[in-house]
Amino acid sequence: MRWWPRVRALAVTERGSATAEFAIALPAIMVAILVMSALISAQGKQILLQDAAADAARLIARDDDIARAESTIATAVPGAAMNIAFDGSAVCVTASAAATVVVPLTLSARACALAGGH
Repeated sequence: MRWWPRVRALAVTERGSATAEFAIALPAIMVAILVMSALISAQGKQILLQDAAADAARLIARDDDIARAESTIATAVPGAAMNIAFDGSAVCVTASAAATVVVPLTLSARACALAGGH
C-alpha cells in the first residue's frame, strides 16, 4: 500500500486548482459572450437594413419621392446609404451600413420591386 500516500499527497497539492482554472476561463467566457452579442446586434441591423431596402424599393416603384425612400432607410438604420438601380421593369435598391463585430464590417441589403410607373 505504498501508492496511497502518494495519491493523498497529490490530492492535497491540487487544492485551489479549481479557482485558478476558473480565473483563467472567466475572461475567455466573457470575450465569447461579448462577441456573440455583437454578432446578434449586427444580424439585427442586417434584418432592419433588408426590410428598409424593400420598403424603399416599393416606394420608388410607386413613383414616390426618392427623399422619402432615403428617409425610410435612414430612419431604420442611422448612417445607412442607399443606391438605386433601374433593371428593366424593376427598381432595385441597395442599402449599406457599417457595423463593428471585433472588426469593422459593411452590411449590405438589396431589394427589388416591379416598377409601376416606368
